[in-house]
Amino acid sequence: MSKPGPKLGPIIQNGFVVDDWRKAASHWAERLGVGPFFVLEHIAFDECRYRGESTDIDMSVAIAYTGGHQIELVEQHNDAPSIYTEFLRHNAPGLQHVGTLVEDLDQALDANGLRDRIIQDGRTAAGQRFAYVDTILHNGTMVELIEADAEMRKAFAYMRKAAEEWDGRDAIRG
Repeated sequence: MSKPGPKLGPIIQNGFVVDDWRKAASHWAERLGVGPFFVLEHIAFDECRYRGESTDIDMSVAIAYTGGHQIELVEQHNDAPSIYTEFLRHNAPGLQHVGTLVEDLDQALDANGLRDRIIQDGRTAAGQRFAYVDTILHNGTMVELIEADAEMRKAFAYMRKAAEEWDGRDAIRG
């Protein structure tokens, strides 16, 4: 019997890499009833590393909830090296990662023996730290550890409540 994997907490996010977040968000809203999507365009990074090297990613994300689960649509606007360009080089747009919230990124990486499995990591200009780690068995099993402070948890709770109250109008929000 093999030993259990990392103890990271519940998976709260499915992250899809897409060619066009607007088109993907419309599909999710119109065909699947998921919305509204909250958009963060051209996210600024203080630092971002892909396979240990600095990279300058220009990306946008659209986030919505279905029940307690988050759907994240990721569109990279440039060809900077990243997990997103790597994914699209080998796959059609689709599920690229799952995400979990952690209180302390360093502690979560170290406690689970994942530091040497980091593929991409960094910090946004807003101070949010993240690390994508290689747990890949099939597409969609890379794991993003998202260091979540009180403000991020509050924002996610707001998005989740908006989804519960959503009447199908205004599927995309800034």
